[in-house]
Amino acid sequence: MTGRTVSRTLSIVLVFQLAIGALLVLGDMQVSAPALPGFGPDAPRLTEPVRPGDQRRRFAPERDRPAVTPARNAGPLPDRLTLTQVADTWRLEGAIVPGDAGRIITQLSDAPDLPAELVLQSPGGSVQDALQLGRFLRDRAIGTRVLAGEICYSACPYLLAGGPERTIAEGASVGVHQHSFGENTFLPAFLAVEDIQRGQAEVMTYLDEMGIDPLVMQHALSTPADEIYILLPEELQRYGFVADPDA
Repeated sequence: MTGRTVSRTLSIVLVFQLAIGALLVLGDMQVSAPALPGFGPDAPRLTEPVRPGDQRRRFAPERDRPAVTPARNAGPLPDRLTLTQVADTWRLEGAIVPGDAGRIITQLSDAPDLPAELVLQSPGGSVQDALQLGRFLRDRAIGTRVLAGEICYSACPYLLAGGPERTIAEGASVGVHQHSFGENTFLPAFLAVEDIQRGQAEVMTYLDEMGIDPLVMQHALSTPADEIYILLPEELQRYGFVADPDA
């Protein structure tokens, strides 16, 4: 990254952290705080088509799916990551819960042959597990793919980024939003902000290692957890998730 890109990214993160810090302090003081700019109930449902400049949708994947034809099925996803193999196709589907990374890494390591590629479909979940598993995929040169009509949201794009070769089909839906870092909701405000800062720094470092522009975090940081920001095909190219065919 250039020095200018790093500076812009850090500025975005700093502004967000200051806002979060203010809200946490107000919460500790039991003062009613206003919502951050843009946070509100007005986002359309996930089933409504996405257009440039209109990319935030309410996030309830157990209820809604994007307005595209599913490539496999539109039924409920597993409650935790599930690894399956049908012929030469390996799939990794479901929510990412703490402990999934170690379990899936063991399953892959115990397989007679590592897959060349994993098809991903997940509404997201544990950021730490996504980063751990993503690093394993990169270390073992396992590519990642999202099929048309399927989703990769929240922490799933970090898992997607781990593939040295990444394929996102037309009609696939990839989206980001804010994450929580840490499990203790009763921390004092200054410790909670420190936890958020540490988590964001780890994610930005990971993205840079994987060849993804950390500026994609500007969309994640500005989108509340009950919404999802859907990345357009041109954004997926701009941030490095897929190669620019004209480059």
